This record gives sequence, C-alpha cells and structure tokens, in this order.
Amino acid sequence: MPLFDYSCRACSHQFEALVLRGKSPTCPECRSDDVERLVSLPAIRSETTKDKVMRYAKKRDAAQAKDQAHEQRKYEASHDD
Repeated sequence: MPLFDYSCRACSHQFEALVLRGKSPTCPECRSDDVERLVSLPAIRSETTKDKVMRYAKKRDAAQAKDQAHEQRKYEASHDD
C-alpha cells in the first residue's frame, strides 16, 4: 500500500498518509483537502545501514533498561517504609 508525504497548503502542516487508489487525503491538523504530494526519498537498505540501525536499537534499549531499573529502585525505596 502506498505511503506518501504531503504538505497542507492551508496550514503548511507536513504529514504522511496511506492512500488507496482513487482516494485523496485530508490534513490531520485542519481537515483541509488542499494538500500537495511531496517527493520522498527511497528507503535504502544495506548491511551497513542494518548494522547502524541495530547498534542504535541496542544502545536505545540499554538506556531504557537503565532508566527503568533506576525508576524501580526509586519506587522500591519509597515503599519500603
């Protein structure tokens, strides 16, 4: 299914929308149907980009786990009384 980038001519909001054949999207901000389809860059995948994405995901997950552990310790410390 085609996912396209659009810009609203009425409010200048940029958004992406899944558009089926014969349908035209409306702006999610102002509900105007005066939208312009933008040129999108293609998604490129290679082993290098896959490795970068995986490294970023692991780093993000580790940071989230650290934050969750910290919040859990704070919760337990405040409820141990």
